[in-house]
Amino acid sequence: MNSAMLITLAVSYLLGSIPFGLVLTRAFGKGDIRAIGSGNIGATNVLRTGSKGLAAATLVLDAAKGALAVWLAQQYWPGYEVHAAAGALIGHLYPVWLRFRGGKGVATLLGILIVLLPIAAAVYAGVWISLMLIMRISSLAGMAAAASAPVTAAVMGDTVRFPLLVGLFILVIWQHRDNIRRLAAGNEPRVGRAKG
Repeated sequence: MNSAMLITLAVSYLLGSIPFGLVLTRAFGKGDIRAIGSGNIGATNVLRTGSKGLAAATLVLDAAKGALAVWLAQQYWPGYEVHAAAGALIGHLYPVWLRFRGGKGVATLLGILIVLLPIAAAVYAGVWISLMLIMRISSLAGMAAAASAPVTAAVMGDTVRFPLLVGLFILVIWQHRDNIRRLAAGNEPRVGRAKG
């Protein structure tokens, strides 16, 4: 590894590891989000505090940190955008500040795509929003959206980003393994209900 790659990975990881869901819920007197609902630090669980505003802010900020990481790489370490994308998502999933127990990566991956591959971001957002409106199952919508990213890259013939997006998709799926078990058992809750 050269110095530019190491710097890109380090900066992106640190950006990705900022736990906005935890920071916002504590700052606004909602307690420790890890003790609520599923214990996840993402927007869906923040919604369970009863604050739609904090949930929306968490989603936007989690996406923004992924976008910022890739944008910084474009500006200062061109050629290492894929490393920035990987660093940001890994930081969100495994933040050092939270003993490597982070979120599930759906919003952060969207932010990464907005800068890295905008067409894939549009498809991703469309899949995510459509399934949320139809099924109201956050995990299912998120996993389907994540799956759309490498598919879009493949359709576009983007052989550079395709392997990265497959890897990021696998990481997101791994973080949803408990949700997958509940989906298989038929007891995954819908948005607005108890645990998930």
